[in-house]
Formats: sequence, C-alpha cells, structure tokens
Amino acid sequence: MNRTKITGINLYDFLIVILYFCDLCIPHTMEKPSYILGIESSCDDTAAAVLRNNEVLSNCIANQKIHQAYGGVVPELASRAHQANIVPVVQQALSIANIDKKDLSAIAYTRGPGLLGSLLVGSAFSKSLALSLNIPLIEVNHMQAHLLCHFIKNEKESPPAFPFLGVTLSGGHTQLVMVESHFQMKEIGKTRDDAIGEAFDKCGKIMGLNYPAGPEVDRLAKTGNPDAFQFPIPKVPGLEVSYSGLKTAFINLVNKNCQKNPKFIAENLNDLCASIQKTLVAVIMEKITLAKKEYNLESVVIGGGVAANSAIREALNLKAENEAWNVFLPPFQYTTDNAAMIGIVGYHKLISQQLGSMKQSVSARLSF
Repeated sequence: MNRTKITGINLYDFLIVILYFCDLCIPHTMEKPSYILGIESSCDDTAAAVLRNNEVLSNCIANQKIHQAYGGVVPELASRAHQANIVPVVQQALSIANIDKKDLSAIAYTRGPGLLGSLLVGSAFSKSLALSLNIPLIEVNHMQAHLLCHFIKNEKESPPAFPFLGVTLSGGHTQLVMVESHFQMKEIGKTRDDAIGEAFDKCGKIMGLNYPAGPEVDRLAKTGNPDAFQFPIPKVPGLEVSYSGLKTAFINLVNKNCQKNPKFIAENLNDLCASIQKTLVAVIMEKITLAKKEYNLESVVIGGGVAANSAIREALNLKAENEAWNVFLPPFQYTTDNAAMIGIVGYHKLISQQLGSMKQSVSARLSF
C-alpha cells in the first residue's frame, strides 16, 4: 500500500512521532495505586486495614472481651491477646481486600501513644513483615490518626480544609489541637486529669454498668431527664479541661443517696446517666467554643471513641445549624481505635516520603 509522503517522511511515521510526544506531554492519570496495610495495637483492640491510596478496602478489628471482668484494660492481658490476634486479623484484612501481601506498597503501624506492651506487639510484627517484603515501614501517631481519618475517601463529604480545630475525645485523651497541615499539629488545650471517656467509664462503674460504660450511659440517657440532677461546671482557665472534680461530685451524690435509699441507682438510673452526660458534654463544648473563637477557625474536626456519643454529636450539629459552624464528625466505624485511620496517615506519609525506621522504638507517651 502506498503511503502519502510529507517532505520525505511518510504520514504513518509522522503520526507515530506526534503520538509519542503527546504521550510525554499529557499527564498519566492511571498510575499504579499504592496498597497500604495499617496495623493498630495501641490499647485493647487488634486492628488491621488495607487501603488503596485513600480508599478503604478492608477494616478488621478483634475486640478483647476479657477486660470486662476487671472493669478496665489489664495491660498484660491486652498484650497477650494482641499476640494471638494479630496474624489472623491481618490475614482477614488482606483476604477481604482481595490482595496478596506481596502487593503491598508499605506498612503503617501505631508507634504511640498507648500501652507499651500492646504497642510492641504491633511494632514488632510490622517491622518483621516490612523487612520480609522489602517495603517501606511508616510510623503513625495514634492521636493524629484520629483526626486524619476524615481524609479517608468519602463520597458524601470532602475532607476539611486547613487550618482547622481538631478535638480528640477518647478514654485516654481529651485534646484541642491546632491543625495546620496533615502533619503540622499543635496542642492548644487538654485535660488536667481524667479524659472525657475515662470520666464516662468511672461514673458508669459507680452505677454498676459494665466496662466500657460510656456507650451504655449514652443509651440509658436517651430516656432520662438531663435536668434531674445538677452538677457544677469546673472553672478551669484557658483551654484546659478538668473532669476529676465533676466525677467526684457525681460519685459523692450517688453514695450519699444510696445510704438513704439502697435502691437509689436502680430507681434513677436513666436520669443519672442523662444528667452526668449533659454536664460532661457541656464542659468540652465550652472549651471548643472558646478555642474556635480565640483562634478564629471555621472548621471543627472531631476524632476518637467519644465522638460516637449522641449528645456530643447533637451539641455540635446544633452549633452547625444555629451558628454556621463547619463541623466534621467521623463515621462511626472510624471513631473507635481502628486501622483504617492508621492506613490513611501511612498513605499521606508515603506520598510525601516521610518513611520510618526499623530502629525506631515505640513510645507510650508519644506527643504531636
């Protein structure tokens, strides 16, 4: 077949050259995805998740029921349970994601804060697997991850814009954080004593509720009168929070009334739950409002297990409705300790090449 000539070059070859240079100029959108294995073992839940870039493919958690008998987490029992759970949980996460471990691009693990023995189990496993696969190892701050879970792919909501006020509410932490970028965070306020989740659990324990008591207090409060009992709001300056005095006031009220009426708790359980929950939430809402105003921030981003509490969510949603707050509440599956939030931090660290080291030790009191 004869080909049309263009100044000594046939048309076919000319088009091939054009396509070649177009290919160089047009950005490639079909780059190879990154598969991140996230591992979380900071406390009493063993968790593993697989992410393809910022999309969660699997998110598996093995809960440790053994601690309910003791009314709280027993560190030694927690670390032993992690040893038994970590391999099957990781295998389950890979299976649900339908990938082989050889497909992984990196492994992200919780370096801290948390229980030392529990952290060591996750760290040792992650380092061993990363070494055997010859892939990057990425260390993750557990508290950062609670806030960055909002950057997991979500069809219903875009991630928050920087800067924003981050609020971590859990059994071990109550923090107000200025978040200027994915990894530039500064604590601007925190509890002086008990965390909000700890206060929920201790007040629940005095009423005979099982550990963890926070979810049960929330459930019972729905049919209680939040104004049945009055408790003082602690007067703590600045953006610091205190729950110890409030917890003591609640315990003293219960003990005093139980001496007069042994059936006091049973007869007033729902009202007690509603009243203490209302006050616990009022304390942190006062500080969130103050921090938002003081730092002139548009968005309030919530993370941590207590972010699942219905009263917290209602109070923040009312602020969004009545005062035009831009509020970000995490999906319920990302409120408790989970590995998806570890994986999303790992993804952002991978693309910015903030890789970890095999020599890095865990830290029970890791800060921002």
